Amino acid sequence: MTIQATEVGKRRTFAIISHPDAGKTTITEKLLLMGKAIAVAGTVKSRKSDRHATSDWMEMEKQRGISITTSVMQFPYREHMVNLLDTPGHEDFSEDTYRTLTAVDSALMVLDGGKGVEPRTIALMDVCRLRDTPIVSFINKLDRDIRDPIELLDEIEAVLKIKAAPITWPIGCYRDFKGVYHLADDYIIVYTPGHGHERTETKIIQHLDSDEARAHLGDEYERFVEQLELVQGACHEFDQQEFLDGQLTPVFFGTALGNFGVDHVLDAVVDWAPKPLARVANERTVEPVEEKFSGFVFKIQANMDPKHRDRIAFMRICSGKYSQGMKMRHVRLGKDVRIGDALTFFSSEREMLVEAYAGDIIGLHNHGTIQIGDTFTEGEALGFTGIPHFAPELFRRVRLKDPLKSKQLRQGLQQLAEEGATQVFFPERSNDIILGAVGVLQFDVVASRLKEEYKVECAYEPITVWSARWIDCSDKKKLEEFSNKAVENLALDGGGHLTYLAPTRVNLSLMEERWPDVKFRATREHH
Repeated sequence: MTIQATEVGKRRTFAIISHPDAGKTTITEKLLLMGKAIAVAGTVKSRKSDRHATSDWMEMEKQRGISITTSVMQFPYREHMVNLLDTPGHEDFSEDTYRTLTAVDSALMVLDGGKGVEPRTIALMDVCRLRDTPIVSFINKLDRDIRDPIELLDEIEAVLKIKAAPITWPIGCYRDFKGVYHLADDYIIVYTPGHGHERTETKIIQHLDSDEARAHLGDEYERFVEQLELVQGACHEFDQQEFLDGQLTPVFFGTALGNFGVDHVLDAVVDWAPKPLARVANERTVEPVEEKFSGFVFKIQANMDPKHRDRIAFMRICSGKYSQGMKMRHVRLGKDVRIGDALTFFSSEREMLVEAYAGDIIGLHNHGTIQIGDTFTEGEALGFTGIPHFAPELFRRVRLKDPLKSKQLRQGLQQLAEEGATQVFFPERSNDIILGAVGVLQFDVVASRLKEEYKVECAYEPITVWSARWIDCSDKKKLEEFSNKAVENLALDGGGHLTYLAPTRVNLSLMEERWPDVKFRATREHH
């Protein structure tokens, strides 16, 4: 086996998906703790300390306690190398989150045991289903009151359309939470709360029918045994192939805050989740163990370092090996570049990288030439597919508070659009600038980042735009006719692509009927 095949075999690249407040940031920190990547896990909204979650780093995130930007964290665990992609936890960030899910091989779904399946989780699962991503599930907050666990499993199956196979089963909850029972291997893992950076030693009781188990469960013993019989009769058993096909999810129970159950989930990712998978490009399928390097950019992040107005392009390596100082072809520009300063990520700590393999996420310094969806190779012209833009659902007109700063405004918006933080449209018939977003919070983020990073203050005004559609037409004459007729509603997006800004749903339907040769697209692949 080559060194490369060995290294690829060690990699596990996954993202966490959850509804806001299900405990995702806490679980991220506890995972890093398992990998000994941080010495202290700070609770996000802890009253006792001013420290905010280590993976939430932008100013606004610090204020609101939500992870707006996608962080990437790499840490070693049990002779494997784990790449964890933290996704924005707020309802509003589905576009950025979607693109993050294009860069992983599996996902960890975190559910709040008191609430079950929530809307945001459903939307993210739909995205995972597009690529049949394998999902591991963690039902969190067992140290509080939770819903009936059987009911929670039924809900996962009914709402998310995926089989649920419990691996562990909770013994009580809230003040009576005593631990979990491992269904297949017949042992109890005793709950002893470990907060912050404490990693408590795990106490295990072998065999449910032992005297020790009876003593630990006390009066609950008979009821628990009855419940287990019901569970084992009614629930699916874990099947590795069904899991890899995205048809079945193994379910674990625990409390991230109490530092319990998180290691069970991490073990599942290492033992069961796939190593880096082959990737589809327009030209061919690329295997991770190929010798030649290839990778695609799925996210651009400005200002990870407040001292520098820099931008980092996050790249998923699909094949080959990155070594410091190597030459790469930036396929879209047809240019060769030497990369000597790629970064690996540990929360907002950044370290220089010497080598990386398929499955790893690396950061490239971007001085304005890299865009989302760009491919880098060792010379081959490849374009990886499946990293789209989505039509925004909300629109605002931007108004400058200081008219003399219009150049800085355009520059700032252009950079934020390249990064995928917002979409920007320049109408053909006016000097207006229109922003499009998938959720309201994005507008606040853009305004505060323009102010902090570009010293530009802006306000928003409502505008009658219902949706945007990218225009495509192979017949030049027809396109010209259409452009003349529809000029009032046409704009160029940040990448210079012709876009139709439909004022109403009815208007869009009429235009589609009138112009059958013109395609109105709701997504645009990055080219």
